[in-house]
Amino acid sequence: MSNTAKKDDRVTTRIPQNVKNTLEQAASITGATLNQFIVQAALKEAQQILEAERIIHLSEKDAETVFSLLENPPAPNENLKQAAEQHQAFFCEDH
Repeated sequence: MSNTAKKDDRVTTRIPQNVKNTLEQAASITGATLNQFIVQAALKEAQQILEAERIIHLSEKDAETVFSLLENPPAPNENLKQAAEQHQAFFCEDH
């Protein structure tokens, strides 16, 4: 069994020559290798997509409703009171 850990994974793709030329030109302008440029660009795009998934988009009316409920929460109903009691009993008492 080898003692060396695998540091990097490899991703391989096939692209048209004109796409490769464009990527090489952009990489050259930034001073990066083609591989570095592709990884940086792909990572940046992936991070933007993931960040967009974390953001909740609300209409102005919906945002006002949320803020109103936060500022003036409704009284707890019986189910919420029971859930709070169960939470308290389970998590807050010595076991």
